[in-house]
Amino acid sequence: MGRGIESLEKAYHIFFMAVLILLAVLLILCLVRAIIGPRTADRIVSVNMMGTMVIVMIAILALMLGEGYLADICIIYAMISFLAVIVLTKVCMGVYLEKKEAAEGGKPMEGKDGGH
Repeated sequence: MGRGIESLEKAYHIFFMAVLILLAVLLILCLVRAIIGPRTADRIVSVNMMGTMVIVMIAILALMLGEGYLADICIIYAMISFLAVIVLTKVCMGVYLEKKEAAEGGKPMEGKDGGH
């Protein structure tokens, strides 16, 4: 029975390595999408997807290595990734609104100055 457990652990190790390699390839493709765009929304979504894939990779490494502290790092990274996407979205929306306001000839948007 001990031999069956060893072969099962080896199968899991091979599976985890294959998933990590696949995620690494997908991570590179998301990086390419983040660089070439063409729209800002594409870039933000690809950055978010890259963060999610890194979280999954850290979780798989935690399972493979049997290290509990990697799960804590995974949770912290998830929070930082979430905040980064929120900040990027806010910055991009601010830039978009400034360009829109400048294109309208500098007149203030409705509701921005309290309705005056």
